[in-house]
Amino acid sequence: MKKFASFMLIAGTIAFVACGPSAEELEKKRQDSIQKADSVAAVQAEIQAAKEKQIQDSIAQVQDKVKQDSIAKAEENAKKGGKKKK
Repeated sequence: MKKFASFMLIAGTIAFVACGPSAEELEKKRQDSIQKADSVAAVQAEIQAAKEKQIQDSIAQVQDKVKQDSIAKAEENAKKGGKKKK
């Protein structure tokens, strides 16, 4: 009975190993993994580009605001200066 159990254990192990993935299946899994990694990298690049655009837009808005404030202040100073002369 011990020999039979040992034989069955060995036969089961061989059958389990023989039923593993083929080289084609392993290659397909590898290609799928590469494709997923590329997709993740592309999404991360898009996110980074969106963040950079948002930063640039924010900078442009601040610069525009500073420019408008500067113009308004110059006009205000010109009005005050013109009133003092008269």
